[in-house]
Amino acid sequence: MIWLTIVSTRRQINNNNIRVKGMSCCSETHPSKRHDCPECGKSCLPVKMQTIFHQVVFPDNQNTPEGDYAFCPNHECLTGYFSASEIIPKSKLHAFENGRQALLCHCFDVSQPAYRAAIQSSTHEAIKAFVVQQTKVGNCACEARNPSGRCCLADFARMEKAAGQA
Repeated sequence: MIWLTIVSTRRQINNNNIRVKGMSCCSETHPSKRHDCPECGKSCLPVKMQTIFHQVVFPDNQNTPEGDYAFCPNHECLTGYFSASEIIPKSKLHAFENGRQALLCHCFDVSQPAYRAAIQSSTHEAIKAFVVQQTKVGNCACEARNPSGRCCLADFARMEKAAGQA
């Protein structure tokens, strides 16, 4: 069994021989106070300014005021980041540029459709093992590449569970 310490998550997730416990792929603990999205009402987690500056497209990233922002992960919602005084639409984020597939892992470019197909063909374990190994050796950049600013490893388990594989 592979053990990863995940800072952003404290619960344990059993995932086909991978137990994700807490997470250290990302350098620091994130604030956990949730905020409701002003557009869809979904409960959203805060993100650091570092993530926002990496995700918001140029030149808009240079004009983004500092603040306490949260990310709305609802794919149907047009709001990307929001604070008490600002809303940044998903159309202004690299991860949601036209033509981009929804990514499961932003660090290693694993798309949700590709992983779903790999689950269906029973070849997903190699993909997940690669991402886990790269995370263990510190080759991820979740805080900058993932629009949520968080590690994606738990998302692999969620996708497998949704497909009936977990």
